Amino acid sequence: MKSLHNAFLSLLLCLALVLSVPTFSFAQDEDCAVSRLSVCVNGDTAASRGFCWYTKSKTDTALKIFKNGEDVSSSLSFSAPVCKNQNGLFMHKLTVSGLEKGTEYTYIAGNGSVWSEEGSFRTDDADSRLSFITVSDVQASSEDGFAKGAAVLKKALEQNPDADFVANLGDFTNDCTNEEWNLYDRAFGSINRSVTLVPVAGNHDGLGKWNWFNNMFNLDTSESVQTLNGVNYSFDYGNAHFSVLNTNDLLCVSNAQLSWLKNDLASTDRDWKIVFMHKSPYTLGKDGKWPDALYLQQALAKVLDEGNADIVFSGHDHLYLRTKKLRDNKPDESGTTYVLSGTAGSKRYQIRTFLADYFLDTSFIGALTVQKEGWANYWNGADWNSTKETNIGGCFSNITIENGTLNLDAYILADEKDENGKDVVTKIDSLTLKKDTGKNVPSCEKANKTDALDYAIGVVPSFLSLAEYTFFTWLPTFLRMLPELLRVYISEGTF
Repeated sequence: MKSLHNAFLSLLLCLALVLSVPTFSFAQDEDCAVSRLSVCVNGDTAASRGFCWYTKSKTDTALKIFKNGEDVSSSLSFSAPVCKNQNGLFMHKLTVSGLEKGTEYTYIAGNGSVWSEEGSFRTDDADSRLSFITVSDVQASSEDGFAKGAAVLKKALEQNPDADFVANLGDFTNDCTNEEWNLYDRAFGSINRSVTLVPVAGNHDGLGKWNWFNNMFNLDTSESVQTLNGVNYSFDYGNAHFSVLNTNDLLCVSNAQLSWLKNDLASTDRDWKIVFMHKSPYTLGKDGKWPDALYLQQALAKVLDEGNADIVFSGHDHLYLRTKKLRDNKPDESGTTYVLSGTAGSKRYQIRTFLADYFLDTSFIGALTVQKEGWANYWNGADWNSTKETNIGGCFSNITIENGTLNLDAYILADEKDENGKDVVTKIDSLTLKKDTGKNVPSCEKANKTDALDYAIGVVPSFLSLAEYTFFTWLPTFLRMLPELLRVYISEGTF
């Protein structure tokens, strides 16, 4: 009887051990599970990529790269792995180089035993054709808000499945918390694993949210003037050079970053010079009345004029607006086109009519889709209130470049489906730019870096430059506009 009792206890012990194994394994897997995985431009777009992801616990940092299903990791070069605590979670970074140009790769990231779902990317083939997508200002706080933003980007990728990259022009979340980034990842995770990202720091991603942006993406920070509240960087893709700005830098843009941009635009021989940024110099949205927008319109535009930038894409003021070509703040066929890219999210701004001809001359406007009382209105050049119901939705743009031709098509995915339950996509703008190729000759070859001391020395002069514009340019304009602002505020409740 005693031996039977012992045998029964042994059986119970074995069952307990067997049952405990899955529970233990699941807990370990959950702590090591990969989230927020993204692949970004980082250095030579034909040969390298930057990967970033998060785990709940501190783990090893590993990455496997596959070509046609074969693990080719051993033939590639990897940066030193990074794993560090970031607001209670662990951020991982690895940069891979030695990739072949114009090649499709798949990859998995993890700790060597627990791996992510498979992702994919394609390297630059370095020819004269490329395409990309721009979205901006998802700026959501809820699962539904992020889902709507993701639906807009998915629709853009349906229309342009061969896009070389997606440029997100900032404000990925509203409050930049772990909870919101997790919701963002839940909605955008599958997209971010399967397309190369070009992220731009928005004010909701970096201004007062120190170190968040740089720790969410693996970018080349070697030329960034600072990384506390965003990153400025540049890259070549196809026959285009891209400069990415950080408009959180000293509330707007520092003298150091303006100097960096001047040198960056002067150092390329690529045919097209394209700039991505968050805050918009030319806008009729609610943020267009503040000094930072005017400073960008004055100080930054001078650098863009000098560098012969072709087109600038921005966000921040949640409406779609495209200027004519501008130089020296007036229409000029030799100048730069500015595109305020609208919002992929559901937070939309109505136009501030009191800004017209004070902070933005309406003769500058090439196309404009405005928001008013929840409706998206297309401005026909005279009537601010012309309403088009199909324009109520999230905005995205598809851009293609082939040799000396750039085509931009902007769309809105309507919030409401049609009577058959199908998506309604409306083209709101179309633009073609043409130029002679082979004309850009680099005039700057020096290293384009700013050390910490140089940046610190330039802080006071940067603030003085902004203050000078504020008191001597912005304030007089604001005071002249004030009666119209008050009239609109009293009659419409819009500020």
